[in-house]
Amino acid sequence: MRNTDIIFRSVEQVELDRNGVLIAMSGGVDSSVAAFLMKSSGYNCHGTTMRLYDHENDSSGLHTCCSEKDFEDAEDCALRLGIPFEVVNYTADFNEKIIEKFIRTYEAGGTPNPCIDCNRYMKFGKLIEFAKRRGLFYICTGHYARIEKRDGRFLLKKAVDAAKDQSYVLYSLTQNQLEHIKFPLGEMTKSEVRALAEQEGFLNAHKHDSQDICFVPDGDYEAFMESYTGKNYPEGDFKFIDGKLAGKHHGAVGYTIGQRRGLGISYSEPVYVLDKDMENNIVYVGTENMLYSTGLIADDVNWIAIEKLTKPLRVTAKTRYRQKEFPAEVVPFENGRFRLDFDEPQRAVTKGQAVVLYQGDIVVGGGTIMEAIGEKK
Repeated sequence: MRNTDIIFRSVEQVELDRNGVLIAMSGGVDSSVAAFLMKSSGYNCHGTTMRLYDHENDSSGLHTCCSEKDFEDAEDCALRLGIPFEVVNYTADFNEKIIEKFIRTYEAGGTPNPCIDCNRYMKFGKLIEFAKRRGLFYICTGHYARIEKRDGRFLLKKAVDAAKDQSYVLYSLTQNQLEHIKFPLGEMTKSEVRALAEQEGFLNAHKHDSQDICFVPDGDYEAFMESYTGKNYPEGDFKFIDGKLAGKHHGAVGYTIGQRRGLGISYSEPVYVLDKDMENNIVYVGTENMLYSTGLIADDVNWIAIEKLTKPLRVTAKTRYRQKEFPAEVVPFENGRFRLDFDEPQRAVTKGQAVVLYQGDIVVGGGTIMEAIGEKK
């Protein structure tokens, strides 16, 4: 297995092979089948795995990505397919772009989505650049989504398998990136993918999908942040919106909007996290009816189906990955931001999460939630 840390040629110096494709191989069944499909279609395939995070000291025993076993499984698949394979080390970039942003967002009172950032900066940022320096026009991943070119514009579309659709976490893709991406699993169901892997004798045909955040496999975000930064996040007050003391929390970074479990607050009805004042180390709580908002403002916006939003547009939207889409109207706002007005109030709209806009199976665009707006009912 060969590790690559430095590529010496600049992108401008390399003529790209339009039949060449870099396969992002995670060691899982999806990327393995994607590689098989591209090879079977006659593409000149090269396999690679990104080393993003070092699990050497992880004793959780939980399945996550970027483990040595994943590297071995990816290499085994590449050998079976007869394609070149190498591991590229991007741990420093991952620390800077993903982990440190994850911590900054929590410390600012938001709830980050590092998987979206990983797609944006690593898989479809660094990896496309790496492919070009290898002289390869495309990269291919095992994501469940589709790309279509229509009227000179690349569209990102939902996968055929609605249960596996990953278009939500891909909303930040640009036109330039979409031109260089292949998603061969977009027309397949997960059961079809596993059946094909078994048919071809892949050892990972029934390997479990990775769960949770790769660098926090046990889900204890606060403990991870304290270990990574050396900080101790202090206890503070739980308060009701009217300022009445509700109890003591164990560090404001460890709570997210809509959270009910683990608060330890005794009240006449269930209590949820509503908001956080990080400057004063206060976590505000209240009843479920207070979680609902009538709209939001988003920044860091990316449009895919349109060049720019110039007037209000009817869409459906999601503010969480597994959420059912809801009808809304998106309105141009100042400084390239947008306002989204919901037809019906939505629950637990959370700063730092992504809001993704759809028209049918097409991703219109999306952005990062700055704040929930409107009367809470």
